[in-house]
Amino acid sequence: SCGEDVISRIIFAKKEGGLEHLQRLVVQTLNGLLDELAERNGIDPSEIYAMTVAGNTTMIHLLLALDPAYIRLEPYIPTVSHPLPVSAFELGLHINPEALVDCLPSVGAYVGGDIAAGVLSSGMSRTEKLTLFIDVGTNGEIVLGNADWLISCACSAGPAFEGAGVASGMRATVGAIEEVWINADTCEPTYRVIGEVPPRGICGSGLISLLGELFVTGIIDKSGHFNQALDTRRVHEGEFGGEYVVAWAQETEKGQKDIVLTEVDISNLIRAKAAIYAGFSVLTKSVGISLADVEQVLIGGAFGKYIDIEKAIQIGLLPDMPWERFKYLGNTSVLGAFITLLCHDMRQEVIEIGSKMTYLELSADNRFMEEFTSALFLPHTDTTAFPSVMRLLQEQGRAT
Repeated sequence: SCGEDVISRIIFAKKEGGLEHLQRLVVQTLNGLLDELAERNGIDPSEIYAMTVAGNTTMIHLLLALDPAYIRLEPYIPTVSHPLPVSAFELGLHINPEALVDCLPSVGAYVGGDIAAGVLSSGMSRTEKLTLFIDVGTNGEIVLGNADWLISCACSAGPAFEGAGVASGMRATVGAIEEVWINADTCEPTYRVIGEVPPRGICGSGLISLLGELFVTGIIDKSGHFNQALDTRRVHEGEFGGEYVVAWAQETEKGQKDIVLTEVDISNLIRAKAAIYAGFSVLTKSVGISLADVEQVLIGGAFGKYIDIEKAIQIGLLPDMPWERFKYLGNTSVLGAFITLLCHDMRQEVIEIGSKMTYLELSADNRFMEEFTSALFLPHTDTTAFPSVMRLLQEQGRAT
């Protein structure tokens, strides 16, 4: 109701009473979760005497009722990067009133304590391997480096990969189509649904899978436009232009509406993947290395663990490299918060990670727009960067 992305929330905070309203919403959400945890584990909330919070820079500002306006204004400097601990009483949290609430340090305007926590829990700050850490979400946060150095950036990917702003999109809950396969000869899909129930929509991993399948089977071209000459009912003109029907209305949970992917949806997804690919392209080039030099790619975020590596490479979301270099880590932010809550040494280490990490502001870097524009095709305008995809298309007689 106050915006799906941090920029919208920053703008909302400028309204009269907006910041107070947002802070109240954040605290209400946390209290609901705290009450549920306390009840589930049979403990009195007053017994909770320490709390660690890992979040993006904007959400930490909202939690602490700090003005986030400067985050989106040049030179993009937050009100605070490393907040001092505050009492639970000051924030109105349902734990011991004297409990200290410790927010992990942010690195920059769009790389927050959740990423510092992720770098800590991923172990990339302790390895000699050149590592690329990617947290895919509304903001795609990216960190490159190893034990010797770290550089980070964030790119606004938008909410498409989280199912928002997509005609049949939804979050990864029961009823979401999470994976799709398409028969190249008949254009007919097969899909898997979370919970093995009739589908209600498509979640982020399903969108990546579907987009990859549509491209490699020739149902869409590299610009994301449908091949209207195909002999199939699945591709037709819908309310918002061309669309592909993944599930007919009678197959769905309520049986009222087809589950589709439209050309508008595809355009949003291509822009989202282009932003993320451009982000790590700029990051690698800024330190004089190529993506081929990266020895491992760590994928964090709750959404990240569901990504199909093959399909993500096919659409140009991830770099084309051997699959064994990719590792799913799940929710690295919550794990990092947990580690720092329990161990004082780890708390100190996350501070050191935040202080040594260089932050590259892509909003002020012209190279980002150049890389972004180049990535607005499937998989990319530079096809030499995706040899495995080109081989697949050649095998199918579709390489151009």
